[in-house]
Amino acid sequence: MNRLKKALHQSWSIHSSTKWTADNPAKGQCGVTALVVQDIKGGDILKTPCKEGWHFYNQLNERRYDFTQEQFREPLHYADILSSREEAFMDTNEEQYEEQYEALKKKVMTHFVHKNLR
Repeated sequence: MNRLKKALHQSWSIHSSTKWTADNPAKGQCGVTALVVQDIKGGDILKTPCKEGWHFYNQLNERRYDFTQEQFREPLHYADILSSREEAFMDTNEEQYEEQYEALKKKVMTHFVHKNLR
């Protein structure tokens, strides 16, 4: 999981979330990140309510993986509510959700999958 986490961190940008900043690169990345992680690793998408709305993350083999938790200054109190791809897509910018998802997936695949084949 460390290689996947590193690939995600290298891939987040303004193209995968309009909330991205250099100071907080995980900001706004939870929906697209949960989708891409599910594409690569399978598992479920979970959600937890937070101040700004829903926060999305993954569950793999009965274990929670929240690759974007560092965007929050305070610890989350996880509710672990089962979610869906449709809800995670709704977390992205409505006009650009497909582009944001594709931008992140393409970069992660380059950093994670293709480098693992060498």
